[in-house]
Amino acid sequence: MAVDLTGGIDPSREYVFAERPDDPEMRDSVSFWVVDDRGEVGLPRVGVEAVAANWHSHDFQINVAFGDGRVYRLRDGGPSRPPADARGRPAVLGAGGLEFRCVDPFGVWTMAYTGEAVRTSSSDLAAGRTDGPRVDVRFHVEARMAVPPWVQGALLADAGSRLKDSVEGGLMGGPRYEQLFRAAGSLTVDGGEEHRFTGSGLRIRRQGVRRLAEFWGHCWQSAVFPDGRAFGYIAYPPRPDGRPTFNEGFVFTGDGGLIPARVVKAPWLTRLQALGEDVSLVLETEAGTVAIDGETVFSTHDVHHADDTYSVRALKAEQRDFPAVHQAGVRYRWDGEEAFGMLERSSPLDKIARN
Repeated sequence: MAVDLTGGIDPSREYVFAERPDDPEMRDSVSFWVVDDRGEVGLPRVGVEAVAANWHSHDFQINVAFGDGRVYRLRDGGPSRPPADARGRPAVLGAGGLEFRCVDPFGVWTMAYTGEAVRTSSSDLAAGRTDGPRVDVRFHVEARMAVPPWVQGALLADAGSRLKDSVEGGLMGGPRYEQLFRAAGSLTVDGGEEHRFTGSGLRIRRQGVRRLAEFWGHCWQSAVFPDGRAFGYIAYPPRPDGRPTFNEGFVFTGDGGLIPARVVKAPWLTRLQALGEDVSLVLETEAGTVAIDGETVFSTHDVHHADDTYSVRALKAEQRDFPAVHQAGVRYRWDGEEAFGMLERSSPLDKIARN
């Protein structure tokens, strides 16, 4: 069976806003998660967040993390880059030294950065410390799509209803999809040697208004394996009032389309650990359960969200005690095969055990 890497989505959805939206709360976002196929280094979320009210200067996030605990991190804003590519298509979203470019819709994207980042470590970030010297960082990634895109709310009827009728729709931030890819790239940090790598990753396209005032945490994992199999899910923790919440994911066999799934065992964030944490999961499909082992191999944390950016100020205005966020690369094992993929999760600090 052929694999449709468009998922039936109109290719125009890949492009960014050509002009500033009229709604000042409207956002346009592209982000990548990348990990090399040896699990030695990764980019556990690099993204641009463009908000209409601040259209001249988009926010961006840089995370470069190594398995030995080194992290290079930046939360900043920079002059917005023109969206038009050489063919006049609104295919570029960039700010400062960071640029995402749609080369071929649902086929090829690139990400490039030349600039600075704060040198820190996984252990310092887990302890809530974000200071450090700024050093030069440069990377380039070419992403070739490998799995059909997953549109949140499109696989399970109850998940679609949550996004349409409940607060979870605002949390998701409007129309959103994500897609796993194979990657090739290069990375240079702090004047060292260029590190060339092959690997895999996940990209996210989101356009809409995002409301995070009632956000109470989440868990999100995804990976594509060497044999073509893949999985992914996003779930919010059980609500204090007992009402159902968003929980949707997929399993991909390497052929055909995405098989709907939901997570029945998720590694919710209950402590702040730099590396080596068990983040195994179990997915449930109509055909049965799928157990996947996972262990973090590099990671970053945003504990206090104290960065001076437009997005963080807006976020803190909505919710002063925004949940702590953990972004990591994970070694996954599924029926004896190994792959490296992503993990993001969050919890309020009063739900996290502190040493």
